[in-house]
Amino acid sequence: MAQITIIGLGQIGASIGLALGGQKTALKRVGHDKRVDIERAAQNKGAVDEVNHNLPAAVRAADLVLLCLPISQVRETLEIIKQDLKENAVVMDTAPVKSAVAEWAQELIPAGRYYVGLVPALNPEVLHEPAFGLEAARADLFQKGLMVIDAPSGTPDEVVQLASDLTRLLGAVPLLADLVESDGLMASMHLLPQLAAAALLNATVDQPGWQESRKLGGRPFAAVTAGLAYQDDIDALQMAALQDRENIVRVLDTLIAALRGLRDDISNADEEGVAARLEQALEGRNRWMRERLAADWQEGTKKPLDVPTFAERFFGTAFVKRTPS
Repeated sequence: MAQITIIGLGQIGASIGLALGGQKTALKRVGHDKRVDIERAAQNKGAVDEVNHNLPAAVRAADLVLLCLPISQVRETLEIIKQDLKENAVVMDTAPVKSAVAEWAQELIPAGRYYVGLVPALNPEVLHEPAFGLEAARADLFQKGLMVIDAPSGTPDEVVQLASDLTRLLGAVPLLADLVESDGLMASMHLLPQLAAAALLNATVDQPGWQESRKLGGRPFAAVTAGLAYQDDIDALQMAALQDRENIVRVLDTLIAALRGLRDDISNADEEGVAARLEQALEGRNRWMRERLAADWQEGTKKPLDVPTFAERFFGTAFVKRTPS
């Protein structure tokens, strides 16, 4: 029986464990979290088969180690576990910025062990749910979503295949990308909304008139600023923005240009210009939501499995449920 160790039992880590709950005959799920109460709650929820609060011991027998952690905790964790990773072990992580993590992995992970990055796009059903952490974990969290797979140059094909097989087990569609491309995508779609929320809050909270305006804050203000409240913690957001600063500066410049254009049209009382910008924005959002909810990402991504996959050889034939041709 193969072992997967999930480090970090929040929404992502616990959901992976729940999604793999049907593979108990082939896979032992071991969990670790900094908080003992979270470990116990995750085990009670059925996300893991057992927990081990000793981090080196938790990974010592693991064939696959999943780091479901804020990026601010990834390097420290790699430093702790590096000497206890067994030969041929595979380490994966779910942090949003991959170039930095890949550099740390290259520096810290011993030869004969491998690293692949994962970037999950969650089930569209949870897009408007504010809950996070273990209480928000669900077995279908990755269904109808993509999983970006970032494999550093030189990664064996079998390891990439393992990541693809795991992705399909979770109900997601694998999307292979290089590290630079992945970081560029996440800068605009994951980090920029959080930074924009921070800018809006800094532009309004405790500014002149705030004592009265705070009483009138409604759904628009709550919705836009929620990006900062329910996503990455502040340390992780700061590190991700600085580690991906070239992309972040680029997307911030694009946002500033869009705001400046809207500002100029309003300043010039350009009714047609303002209307065109707002209509274009609303149409774009509506189109994105339709596409995201439909999740029709399957074209060209799945191929019949005519031979045993690496996951089948790695974890046993029960690990992957074969898709009929």
